[in-house]
Amino acid sequence: MATVTQMKCACESCLCIVTISDAIQKGGQYFCGQACADGHPSGSGCGHTGCGCHS
Repeated sequence: MATVTQMKCACESCLCIVTISDAIQKGGQYFCGQACADGHPSGSGCGHTGCGCHS
């Protein structure tokens, strides 16, 4: 059985793939950065190249 080490950021509009060991974990979900984990309170995206997420 393979162990999952990467998954898509839990932010719905985010395209980032996160390594679970490096991800920010909040509420049992994994996020690529603090902006996604906090629900984009300032409206800014995660800042990663090629990703235009914001909620």
